Amino acid sequence: MNERTPSTTVLLRGGTVYSPADPFATAMVVEGGTVAWVGSEGAADSFVDGVDEVVHLDGALVTPAFTDAHVHTTATGLALTGLDLTAAGSLADALARTAAFSRDRPGDRVLLGHGWDESRWPERRTPSRQELDEAVGGRPLYLTRVDVHSAVVTTALLDLVPGVRDLPGYHPEGPLTSDAHHAVRRAAHAAVTPAQRLAAQRAALRHAASLGISAVHECAGPDISSEDDLTGLLALAAAESGPRVFGYWAEAVKDASGLDRIRDLGAVGAGGDLFVDGSLGSRTACLHAPYADAPHDGTSFIDTDTIAAHVATCTEAGVQAGFHAIGDAAVSSVVAGVRAAAERVGTDRIRALRHRVEHAEMMTPEAITGFAELGLIASVQPAFDAAWGGEEGMYAERLGAERARTLNSYAAMVRAGVPLVLGSDSPVTPLDPWGAVRAAAFHRTPGHRISARAAFNAHTRGGWRAVGRDDTGVLMPGAPADYVLWRGGELVVQAPDERVANWSTDPRSGTPGLPDLAPDRALPVALRTVVSGRTVYARPNE
Repeated sequence: MNERTPSTTVLLRGGTVYSPADPFATAMVVEGGTVAWVGSEGAADSFVDGVDEVVHLDGALVTPAFTDAHVHTTATGLALTGLDLTAAGSLADALARTAAFSRDRPGDRVLLGHGWDESRWPERRTPSRQELDEAVGGRPLYLTRVDVHSAVVTTALLDLVPGVRDLPGYHPEGPLTSDAHHAVRRAAHAAVTPAQRLAAQRAALRHAASLGISAVHECAGPDISSEDDLTGLLALAAAESGPRVFGYWAEAVKDASGLDRIRDLGAVGAGGDLFVDGSLGSRTACLHAPYADAPHDGTSFIDTDTIAAHVATCTEAGVQAGFHAIGDAAVSSVVAGVRAAAERVGTDRIRALRHRVEHAEMMTPEAITGFAELGLIASVQPAFDAAWGGEEGMYAERLGAERARTLNSYAAMVRAGVPLVLGSDSPVTPLDPWGAVRAAAFHRTPGHRISARAAFNAHTRGGWRAVGRDDTGVLMPGAPADYVLWRGGELVVQAPDERVANWSTDPRSGTPGLPDLAPDRALPVALRTVVSGRTVYARPNE
């Protein structure tokens, strides 16, 4: 399989092509950056003499490339190239890894790390400031929790942020949240040099391409990254071959002038991680009833009136809006705010903009109805359930088992007509598109499972629809040539209802198969990732 230029015409044959144009297709023709034809092996013979290259698939599966609809690219790259504590099995292990990282990086102005999760450790507690000071010899250190909604830091980093001890969310010994966390994050990220940032962004996009991802939605904002980080990432993606990047800027606006700067940044929407609340792991998600393991109901960062003003302003200007909302009270506040905006500008205009809600984990039946009514997209992360769901997972600890079972109710959303798009929130959970499809199809709560096909479509075509593109994320004539060649074994149809699965495997149904994603099976391996007809990743020695 040789690389090619996007001006060539290529015939791929001898495999399986996942396409609604022909559920039994084995071949595809690509002209430049566009899919020109999809069909059978016999019909492919007529194209051989008129193409520049023939790719013999040798049984490989060809699918549309994935879109990851929620990524923090620079943070992902820093986790890939820096201190990653997601594999730390204990507090002692995390401290040892941190100390070793400090010794290996003597020149870093601020040490950066990510991924600790005290709910998985036998000690069941976070590292103290004194322990961290000792581990790094008094250097500035910023370590985000796995959900990125709180962080532990050293005294030296606090000393770089005047007034931080007086901000909401400051704790003398425990993790920082809210404004205090945002302040130390800005200081920590300001220490990252432009060269470090560029290297991290390249590393993240290369890794995405190796997983069959051709597009990411970057969720940036003043409390998350910086304007320079977003504009630099968009410039990098435009200048180099690799996954496309669509940027979102999370800043609430009250009038049209506030949108000018968002447009100037190159963002496609005023949303992403515009925080209505925090996270369950950090106990900052805003709930209707208190946490099971804490005497409060979380944190609300913006109110319904602010939500309504933001959505109305965006809608009148033709700009997509969006919010981060996890807890049921936060999600309900978003629905109430969008409904109030609809009363001002009209429901049809609201629906046309496809406004988004990131995460949407605790959905009441009323909220699901509201999403369907208002055309709100649910941008969800099935890996959250895989990581923290189940009868004994973090969700059950925070909420109690009964409430935890209501989380990430994908089947109910799909039945109501709520559009789903899938992402990772990387580095919160890793870039892993097939893992996300598996997590949705094998949800820890069986009643919330959706078919692998529905999850796959939400992770491919759904991501493009979320940015207003209905012609992409599918292999059919006229569509952009974003596709992946996979080695993935037997193709099957997986659905929550066995009767549906049995019918779908009948040739009369015309349902194309996908790799078997059962938990005991290996996930597919990307052999080649192509973006707009250009190869951006080729697996070595294949």
